[in-house]
Amino acid sequence: MADPFYITTAIHYPNGRPHIGHAYEMVAADAIARFQRQAGRDVLFQTGTDEHGLKMAQAARERGIPTREFADEMSGYFRDIADRLNISYDRFIRTLDDDHYAASQALWQAMADSGDLYLDRYEGWYSVRDEAFYDESELTGEGDDRRSPQGTQVEWTAEETWFFRLSKYQQPLLDLYAANPDFIRPDSRRNEVMRFVEGGLSDLSVSRTSFDWGVPVPGSPGHVMYVWVDALTNYLTGAGYPDAPQGGRFWPADIHLIGKDIVRFHAVYWPAFLLSAKLPLPKSVFGHGFLLSRGEKMSKSLGNVVDPAALADAFGVDALRYFFLREVSFGQDGTYSPEAIVQRVNAELANSFGNLAQRTLSFIAKNLDGVLPDAGRPEDADGELIEEVVVACAALRTAFDGLMLSQGLEAWMRGVFACNAYIDAAAPWALRKTDPERMHAVLGTLVRAIRMLAIVILPVIPEGAGKMLDQIGAAERDHAAVDDDGWYARTADSGFRIAPPSPVFPRLELPA
Repeated sequence: MADPFYITTAIHYPNGRPHIGHAYEMVAADAIARFQRQAGRDVLFQTGTDEHGLKMAQAARERGIPTREFADEMSGYFRDIADRLNISYDRFIRTLDDDHYAASQALWQAMADSGDLYLDRYEGWYSVRDEAFYDESELTGEGDDRRSPQGTQVEWTAEETWFFRLSKYQQPLLDLYAANPDFIRPDSRRNEVMRFVEGGLSDLSVSRTSFDWGVPVPGSPGHVMYVWVDALTNYLTGAGYPDAPQGGRFWPADIHLIGKDIVRFHAVYWPAFLLSAKLPLPKSVFGHGFLLSRGEKMSKSLGNVVDPAALADAFGVDALRYFFLREVSFGQDGTYSPEAIVQRVNAELANSFGNLAQRTLSFIAKNLDGVLPDAGRPEDADGELIEEVVVACAALRTAFDGLMLSQGLEAWMRGVFACNAYIDAAAPWALRKTDPERMHAVLGTLVRAIRMLAIVILPVIPEGAGKMLDQIGAAERDHAAVDDDGWYARTADSGFRIAPPSPVFPRLELPA
C-alpha cells in the first residue's frame, strides 16, 4: 500500500468572496498534492470553508437572510474558484457537515476528560474580524480605537465561557518546537511563535453565549464552541476522526498550509488541543506569505482587491498557477500585477517551453509525417542535453520535496533554456537537406527532453503540460516515467504519430 500523505489548506472564512490570497494558497497546496501523487504517495488533499462564528452571523444579518442560507451561498463561491483553478482536492469540507459536528464534540469531550476545560467568566478584548481574543499588552491605540496586532478593531467582551487550560501547555509546546524544528516553517514563523509562547500563555476562552451560530458545546446548553476550536478540528474530521479514534491512516497530517497571519492558531492552540486530547500532532505547519498587489496589501478601501476568477479569465488558469509559484519565493511575501503576469508567462511558458515544443513537434508532423524520428547519427551534444534535463528535473523534485517551489521552477527553467540553446545550435530545419541522419538524432533528443520536462511540471500547469504529453503519446506521467529510458522506442514501435500541434501556451496580451 502506498505511503499516505495528508495536506490541507486553511479552511477559508466565507464572510466575503474569495480573493487572490485564497487562490494562491489553494494553488500552492494543489501543486504539492499533485507532486506527491506523482511520487506514488496515497494523497488526501483537503480544503473547504469555516462557516461558524460571529462574523458570519453578522454578515447574514446585514443581508437580511438566514445565516445558513448565507453560508451556503458564500461557501459555493469558494468551491467554484477551487474548481475553476483546477484544484484537485479530495474533500471540500464545510464546518456545517454532520461528521464535523461529531468530530468537534468528540475533541471537546477528550479535552474535558483530560481536565483541561473549566467554566468561568470572560472579560477581555475580542476582535470580531479575527475571531480572536487578545491580551491588553498585544493591543495598540487607546479608548474606542484599540487595535489587534493585525490592525483590526477590538471590543470589550464579557460573558460566561468555558476556558481551556492553555497555560498548562506552555512548556510542552516549547519542548515540541525544540525537538521538531520543522514543526513550524519557515524559520521566521517558528521564531515568532517561540517568542510568543516564551512570553507566557494565558488560558483561552473556548465557548460563546452571546450568539448561537456554532457547534453546541456538549452538555452545556447555551454555549457554542469558539470558532477556532471547531475550525481547527476540520483537519481531524477529514482524516476520519472520531470513527478512527487516533485519526485513521492519514493522521497526523503531513502539512497544514496556511497564511502567516493565522500561524498562532495552528502552531500554539491546535497542538495544545491535540496534546490535551491525547492525539498525534501534525508533522508540519507552513505559514506562507501574502500576495501583494503592486507591493501593497489588498483592501477594499484601496480598491485593489482582485477577483481570482477574473484573472483566470484574462490570462488562463495554467498561466496564473505558474506565475503564483514561479514569482513568489514560497514562505515570503510576493507581489503581482497584470504586467508582471504577462511578462513572466510570455518569457517562460510561451516563448521558451511552449515555443520549444511547437517548433519541434510541428516540424516532425510536417516533415516526417508525424512519425517519431529514428536514432539517426547521435553526437555528444545529444547526451549532454539529456543529462542537463535530467539534472533540472531532479532539482525540481528535490526542491518540491522541501517546499521550495519557486527554486524548483527556476531549476526547471534551466532545463528549458538548455533545450532552446540546443535547438538553435543544431538547427534541424537546416539539417533536413544537408544531413537528415543528424536531423533525426536532434529531433529525437528534443522529444525525449520535452517529455521529461512536461512530466515534472504537471503539478504546476496540469492542463497545458498534459496536452503537451498527449501530443507525443506519453501516457505514463509519474516520477518513475521521467527515468523510463525505454519509452521512446516503445512509442515509436507502436506506430504513434504526432499530429500537427496547436500552441499549448499562447502569448498573453495585457488586458485593457
